[in-house]
Amino acid sequence: MSQADPNCLFCKIVEGKIPSRKVYEDEEIFVFHDIHPWAPVHFLMVPKQHVTSLAHVADEHAPLLGRMLALAPRLALQEGCRPYPDGGHRVVINTGAEGGQEIHHLHVHVMGGPRPWLKG
Repeated sequence: MSQADPNCLFCKIVEGKIPSRKVYEDEEIFVFHDIHPWAPVHFLMVPKQHVTSLAHVADEHAPLLGRMLALAPRLALQEGCRPYPDGGHRVVINTGAEGGQEIHHLHVHVMGGPRPWLKG
């Protein structure tokens, strides 16, 4: 599997070729605000390695996905979500056309904040 896809929007964001409002970055994960937020807090978590979708995840990706999911609550609080149990956030991974995936690079939506939201 390639490290980056030169035609992928999210790979270009990770590489800094397209600007974004960065939330967090480490050696494997890049997190940035969604350009069209559905909720008061809405950011995307992407692996720096190009993985097309959740349907393309293999056992080798399990540690990375575990780190992403463990990081999500901390970043949700940092970005303005209220703490559990009265607050909280939603984690969504769209997969494939029927699953609503628009950009074919695995990404985790983290959404939260006061209701109602634009969508979801």
